[in-house]
Amino acid sequence: MNIKKALGNIDVDIQSIQDEKLRSLVALLLNVVEHISKENDELKKKVQSQADEINRLKGEKGKPTIRPQKNGNSSNHSSESERKNSEEKPDLKKKAKNGSIKIDRSERCGLDAELLPDDVIFKWYRSVIVQDIKITTDNVRLERACYYSPSLKKWYLAPLPAGYEGQFGPTIKALILDLYQDGGMTEPALKRFFQTHNVSISSGKISSIITDTISPFHDEKTAIVDAGLSATDYHHLDDTASRVNGKNHHAHILCNPFFTAYFTLPNRDRLSALQALSNGKQVFCLNKEAYVLMTELGLSEKRLSALKALNLSEGLMEAVTLEKAIKTLFPDEHHHTTSQRIIREAAAIVAYQQHYNKTKILLTDGARQFQRLTQHHGLCWVHEGRHYKKLMPVLMIHRELLDAYRAEFWQYYRRLLDFKKAPKHAAAKKLSKDFDLLFSRKTGYLDLDERIASTLAEKERLLLALKFPHIPLHNNAAEGGARIQARKRDISFQTKNAKGTQAKDTLMTIIETAKKLRVNTFNYIYDRLSKKFAMTSLADLILQQANIAPIAA
Repeated sequence: MNIKKALGNIDVDIQSIQDEKLRSLVALLLNVVEHISKENDELKKKVQSQADEINRLKGEKGKPTIRPQKNGNSSNHSSESERKNSEEKPDLKKKAKNGSIKIDRSERCGLDAELLPDDVIFKWYRSVIVQDIKITTDNVRLERACYYSPSLKKWYLAPLPAGYEGQFGPTIKALILDLYQDGGMTEPALKRFFQTHNVSISSGKISSIITDTISPFHDEKTAIVDAGLSATDYHHLDDTASRVNGKNHHAHILCNPFFTAYFTLPNRDRLSALQALSNGKQVFCLNKEAYVLMTELGLSEKRLSALKALNLSEGLMEAVTLEKAIKTLFPDEHHHTTSQRIIREAAAIVAYQQHYNKTKILLTDGARQFQRLTQHHGLCWVHEGRHYKKLMPVLMIHRELLDAYRAEFWQYYRRLLDFKKAPKHAAAKKLSKDFDLLFSRKTGYLDLDERIASTLAEKERLLLALKFPHIPLHNNAAEGGARIQARKRDISFQTKNAKGTQAKDTLMTIIETAKKLRVNTFNYIYDRLSKKFAMTSLADLILQQANIAPIAA
């Protein structure tokens, strides 16, 4: 007998029970059933995990992971469908494409006169546009003038045209970079592609082009982030896993409507988040504000007094200087790690806020490492909705309560969207009051009630749009950037060294920012590699578009 299925089919109307004590008792028993069911599922997973580990230690295999077939009870916890249904649908009218197609040549198609009747009269030509492409080599023999000076005993050799260094021209280099990142091709796939089209190139050379040819773009990435940080008063931040030479790292994604930048760092903490927000810089400051923050973060008075006794400068300091002070306080780096972390974080936060604070509003998923970094911190409604979708009640009465409440959740979200279009003080006041009513409710389903209380506790950060109506209600921009990194991880798995990691971050930043600015990625890379610089830099485009484009998402 499937007890869980049987319980799920029980339909109980608690409100019809007249006796209040009995009604409370039944509600309590139903919540006990939910608790036991959830606990049982968790124990099953734990037992299976332990059994798999025992089998692996014996040299055997654990239980294979077999994905279930999709059905109506999918375990997909994404709230994207609800968000999309809550927002206005974009105009999806099909646009005429022929107007934007470049015509390279024209060709007339005739008919055999013998197949036509004698009285046929020619009227006109009817045009149809057919798209095709030619892939052909453009190999060039470059005759370089050589001169010799007998007096100086020195040779002089004419330089190669810009972009033609290293036996391959700028078109091949730009195509490799564009297909590798935007096209999602692996290095072996790129080699096969070029060999198919009569280009003799080795795997090592392709790898070298990806890591070395991108080097001039590192400065462009820095300029893009600086311009992007100046373009708006809010930014999105998120992180996702990345591998570097077999070790776990984290790719931090910083973005707004004008740019997306990637920073792959060893850790996933406040220091790493601040390093991304500071465009790779890492500075610290020990002053009164830093000491107050250390106390708030939990540093003991004893440790704080010892730190103050060092009489360090209150100005900006590099990581080396701070680490020297921490080494003095804590000779064993493995002891008092929490105190060390608090000192580093507080010093970095104050340095950022007082000297590099270009981010007034930070939008994130609410993870700990993003807290206290900026003046304002907004949370993502999609992530908040995901918590409700993760609730999987067994009893029908609880499922009905959850479905009804989730419908009200997204109805309230739609009201926030309407407010953003026409923000008014009275409407903001009403939304704030209704938030309290909606998220103070008691449904009788304990797991749901706990979730509702958690949402209420985040009121200020979830309703930041009432104070700043131009900011988005979700963190999807950073989520989308994280998916790009996830796809890159699926394709390439890892980078091998710091040079390759920096190349990956820079190339992804250039490509994703160019796409946001509607710049042809191949043309832009080619323009830079050939040193023509006919195209406006992405950093300048960000500043130009920020002056005319609305900030609202």
